[in-house]
Amino acid sequence: MVAAVEDKAEAILHAALELFAERGFHGTSVPSVAERAGVAAGTIYHYFASKEALVNALYKQCKGAIQAEALSNFPFDAPPREQFRVTWSRLADFALSHPKEFAFLELHHHGTYLDAESKAIETRLVALGVATIQQAQASQALKMLDPNLLLEFGNGAFIGIFRAAMAGRLPFTKETFMTAEQCVWEAIRA
Repeated sequence: MVAAVEDKAEAILHAALELFAERGFHGTSVPSVAERAGVAAGTIYHYFASKEALVNALYKQCKGAIQAEALSNFPFDAPPREQFRVTWSRLADFALSHPKEFAFLELHHHGTYLDAESKAIETRLVALGVATIQQAQASQALKMLDPNLLLEFGNGAFIGIFRAAMAGRLPFTKETFMTAEQCVWEAIRA
């Protein structure tokens, strides 16, 4: 019985991922998730109290996966150049192997429907990024600009490459991402 319950919950999350990534939060209805998951609409409410609870569960799952990819055995003692390369490379690996999840996160990271726990995950990751940039600035490896500006510059470049690749304007390859990584590093290094 437990396996059937987990299978239904996973089917719902999978369907929600596809629809939220394609249509956004407001363009996705609970009945459309139920139809895609192959369950009755009321079944969703046995697992998730609301559409907001569903999107938050999915956000936490996807954000946890990208966080695990980025931070697992991270070389915190390596020089800033190596840390930047590793971070970018791991984000590229995640985007290449989980494009729907990455698209979902990019589309929903600022949603007003995210709960405090979901927002806290994002806040912690941004704080870690800012702290890492400040450490790199202290060693004179990065430009002495607002760390938030440097973080958003790099993030924006990565997301731009991802979007262009998903639209077919750039090859969706690790090489594309790593070429961009070199360009971004050149732009932010001291």
